[in-house]
Amino acid sequence: MTGADAAAGEPEIVVLPDRVAASDVAARRIATALTEGVAARGVAHWATTGGSTPAPIYRALAGAPFRDEVPWARVHLWWTDDRFAPSDGPLSNTCDFRELLQPHVALPSANVHSIPVGAALDGGHAASWAAACYAEALRDAALPVDAAGFPVLDAALVGIGPDGHLFSVFPRSATWDDPAWAQAVPAPTHIEPHVERVTLHPRILDAVRRPIVVAHGAAKAAVLARIFGPRTDPREVPALLVRRPGATWILDEGAAVLLPAHLGRAGTT
Repeated sequence: MTGADAAAGEPEIVVLPDRVAASDVAARRIATALTEGVAARGVAHWATTGGSTPAPIYRALAGAPFRDEVPWARVHLWWTDDRFAPSDGPLSNTCDFRELLQPHVALPSANVHSIPVGAALDGGHAASWAAACYAEALRDAALPVDAAGFPVLDAALVGIGPDGHLFSVFPRSATWDDPAWAQAVPAPTHIEPHVERVTLHPRILDAVRRPIVVAHGAAKAAVLARIFGPRTDPREVPALLVRRPGATWILDEGAAVLLPAHLGRAGTT
């Protein structure tokens, strides 16, 4: 990133040759954030995501050196959002974590804070019940809060949808006007799967010490060009929340191909 980019309030942009390389760098950045968080505060809180983004990152974190170097026993894991679908089914955002990372690292089960979608479905409760329970779990964790009253996390892994959404916060979402830390979201009609969601409030990203955004493939190139074009209202393009200093965008060459030329890029770790 150039000095002019930093002055304009741009994030760090790291471009790697392919998805594997980008995921390996993302894993290293997450591992560093967690290790430094534990060193500084005795505990680290990480929010992860769903979709296609985390699986190769989990594979990297599950292997050497991160499996052994990260102080997993002092890490707490949260989710940015989840689908209102069975927790053991293919739509759950927890599946890849449970299959690819959890069996390989010493992360205590008590430190894994999934959104209680399964409990809601089993008990006949609405998605709003799961959201309220999740917000309460965050409060019970006694996290520090920022000036706006949102919980401070050490790191968040963020994926970007083709419409510029992040978490389950879609363009023109009503979540912005609800102060609750976690909220129910109606099933989107323009993006699959068409199921109800539970999401963290988008402004929680303002309180994350290290947002790490990862995007792969040419299918993401158009939306990234829009995000890094003329700035607009983040209610229209929620991903603009992480176009800010302190955030890192880790892209492969396919995703980065349409980025404006004035943006600095680094192919480093």
